[in-house]
Amino acid sequence: MARILILYSPFGSGHLSASKALAAALRAEDTKHVVVVEDIFEHVGSTLRSTVSSVYERLSEKAPLLYEAYYESTDVDEFSLATTSNLLTDALYTPFLHGLLKFIERMDPDAIVCTQQFPLAAVSFLKQQGRLRKPLFVVVTDFMVHASWIAPEVDAYFVAHPQTGYVLERRGVPAARIHATGIPVKLEVTTPKTPREMRVAHGLPLDRPVVSVFGGGIEPKRVRLLVKRMLEEAETPSLLVTVAGRNQDLAAALRPLKSGKQMELRKEGMIDYVDDLVVASDVVISKAGGLIVSEVLARNTPMLIIDPIPGQEEWNADFVAGSGAGIQLRMPEMVPPATLALLDAPERLAQMGRQAEQMGRPHASRDIARTILDLIA
Repeated sequence: MARILILYSPFGSGHLSASKALAAALRAEDTKHVVVVEDIFEHVGSTLRSTVSSVYERLSEKAPLLYEAYYESTDVDEFSLATTSNLLTDALYTPFLHGLLKFIERMDPDAIVCTQQFPLAAVSFLKQQGRLRKPLFVVVTDFMVHASWIAPEVDAYFVAHPQTGYVLERRGVPAARIHATGIPVKLEVTTPKTPREMRVAHGLPLDRPVVSVFGGGIEPKRVRLLVKRMLEEAETPSLLVTVAGRNQDLAAALRPLKSGKQMELRKEGMIDYVDDLVVASDVVISKAGGLIVSEVLARNTPMLIIDPIPGQEEWNADFVAGSGAGIQLRMPEMVPPATLALLDAPERLAQMGRQAEQMGRPHASRDIARTILDLIA
């Protein structure tokens, strides 16, 4: 029986989703394993939590260009510079780490897994100080790796793709510590499903293309614009499914819209069949979070990426576009013609699907879980 602590931070839903997927895979290996998924900011005090949350939100959502400038300026190539910069940042956390250390000591895990840079910074700093001696594993939840993921105290890295691992190796991380497993996604994606089966199950048409828009993280006015124009411009029978998730502003923005002459509109809020819908779709339109990209690629579905956050999401979008599994568009006005052109080019869609199949890692959660258990055995 192993005791595994998985630490994440609450900035974006992807880190928690990856943590839960990995936890499920660890438990699937042996139900006796004790796996705890924990938000690091529950143990470092409300002051630091509110400060970091406020800064992240303001930079990424209100001042994306400033966020991009910061993100890229702190992405240094040299291993020594990256680790020195990260340790200087870690030192700022020192007054807040007592509660985290006490929590770890109470749980006494056999290993700690971090799915985001903030918990990595905290745990690696505690190890660097000699206050913590536990194996430390890192799951990089984006397709390209920023210098903030680098710490000499890490025993193993799990990355999205061999190219991601190459970047780490180029920056001084020993190749033996790098495992190109993919980003952990729900075990559900390993279950065989066909588009026909999923369309029948959810009342979707069998005789026309289906386009799905996962717009919960996108500015509502931009989503409304692209949906409205797609409904107006479609010239062949098709279905457009919008998924607003918990975004009530988006749901309100889409409420007045009705089906077009050729394209039917189906509006959804929170759904429990995201994977089914991805399988059923000919094209998925979304942002470029590491988790949603991984889930879509794992199902071999072509992507059209819009509105990536400067920094990590732009890098994810570049990765998908460069692989041929998707298209990146920055102007919402370009989304309708690009999407409709893809629907009229089945050979190109099929090629994008084949590229997605090459890039997808549906068994990532299982592979990471087994490797971790082997490393601590």
